[in-house]
Amino acid sequence: MSRTRSRTFAVDQACAAAVEPARAAAEAIARPGEVGEHLGFEAEAERVVTHYFGCLDRAYRGWRWAVTVARASRARNVTVSETVLLPGSDALLPPAWVPWSERLRPGDLGVGDLLPTSDDDDRLAPGFTETEDENDRQMLFEYGLGRARVLSAIGRDRAVHRWHAGDSGPHTPIAHAAPAQCSTCGFYWPLAGSLRLGFGVCANEFAPDDGKVVAADHGCGAHSEAAVVQAPGAEPATPILDDHDYDTAVEETAPEPGSVDDNGAEPLGHA
Repeated sequence: MSRTRSRTFAVDQACAAAVEPARAAAEAIARPGEVGEHLGFEAEAERVVTHYFGCLDRAYRGWRWAVTVARASRARNVTVSETVLLPGSDALLPPAWVPWSERLRPGDLGVGDLLPTSDDDDRLAPGFTETEDENDRQMLFEYGLGRARVLSAIGRDRAVHRWHAGDSGPHTPIAHAAPAQCSTCGFYWPLAGSLRLGFGVCANEFAPDDGKVVAADHGCGAHSEAAVVQAPGAEPATPILDDHDYDTAVEETAPEPGSVDDNGAEPLGHA
């Protein structure tokens, strides 16, 4: 197995000594007073040396001027080949450039905007690879193979993680305060296919997630059984009795015919 070894070049003495011509080349394109001290040199090739100078511009801290000088074969004079400003190891650099398609975030797409997907998008797979029972039945009424691309396993797993960890998952304040989970709600409409056990759509117009995909273990106060389902750990409230505004009534019963009262007299109406 061959190894690639970096080639080292002998330092050309004439090029190494050309510090002042290199400084003059840097000062020719820099603003006055922005070329600092000589930081050293490096042999780039035969009779080619790059000199480095500090950059004193406050906007380019950690950068350095790099001036490459060269000497032709059998020539005595050294000429300037290139002058550039390069970042050092501790230089302040801008963030890496990101394509516009990767800078988009949910909600950025507006009316009339188009968001094309690349041919190698791992969230999608060719339509003919769909073999599960959850396949779109509409393709039976289409000519050919149906949809060109369908959701791949990677795309499905990403959606599951995103939905379960989002605002419609179980780890939100509204879900923790809910009387019960969405899976037991009458307005919960389960999804079809392999996602049926974990996700559904809320069909309650008064719920905050109406028309959205919610996790089966999500919940809110608009649960269909909120009136009868107690929250976990909650105890029924003790009835409050107001005993300050009512009168005690004593029911008096009439004596039976033929009975004798406490004084030994017969009741009226008897001979």
